[in-house]
Amino acid sequence: MRVILIYRDPVFSPNSVEKDAAIIGRVGELLAECGAEVERITEKDLSAEHRADVFLSMGRFPDTLKILKEKERDGALVINAPAGVENCNRRIVDTLMRENNIPVAPLYDEAKTCACGYWMKRADVCAQSADDVKFAENKDDVVAMMQLFKARGVEDVLVTEHISGDIVKFYGVEGTGFFRKYYPSDDGQTKFGDEDRNGMAHHYKYDEKQLQVDADKLARITGATVYGGDCIVRADGSYAIIDFNDWPSFSRCCEEAAEAIVLRVKK
Repeated sequence: MRVILIYRDPVFSPNSVEKDAAIIGRVGELLAECGAEVERITEKDLSAEHRADVFLSMGRFPDTLKILKEKERDGALVINAPAGVENCNRRIVDTLMRENNIPVAPLYDEAKTCACGYWMKRADVCAQSADDVKFAENKDDVVAMMQLFKARGVEDVLVTEHISGDIVKFYGVEGTGFFRKYYPSDDGQTKFGDEDRNGMAHHYKYDEKQLQVDADKLARITGATVYGGDCIVRADGSYAIIDFNDWPSFSRCCEEAAEAIVLRVKK
């Protein structure tokens, strides 16, 4: 079996370049130990001339996804599927969750006021800097920050109500049973520090199995087999998924995740 690993471009790995490289690198090591021929390239190096039975890609550039779609049509296994990466566009994945009854944060509504504030997130692509995710204290802030987004050339911004509760980060590999959950306030790991808005976790009780069901369901709907995300657990045990991404760094569980991804390749 010939496998090509495609490393994510640093522009899509803010504060996470080494962590992103670590997970896909470990997957490659495990596959090589199983006898696979493994080649490692950056997504900018990928071309139509590359040949493999399996492409394991963290890439996100449109040109990368275009080439990988051709490889899929030629019969190669591609994880994550390029359509899955495209569906993790924030606007698309938010729409898919609402259409499929997966719990999400309420959308901004000009007709009512949320005393807790609002989150404004760039919706055309994944967050590439701290400026792509902003907290607005009130409606006036929403208007002002919207102008700042537009000044940067960002026209599509998703605005949702802030939810008080515990932030829970989750990671999974659909079809393998692998699913892990962590409280960032417990270990202090953070990308931009936005989790501080919710403070220390209270560890509210919630239906952990249902969260896995919802997350795996979303993975199947989007096509993002290897995924990660964030949810907020309220004091009453209800939760809302506020983020869902293709192939995270799995920095809290790299070895276990790598084994699960290898298992998914072999299925």
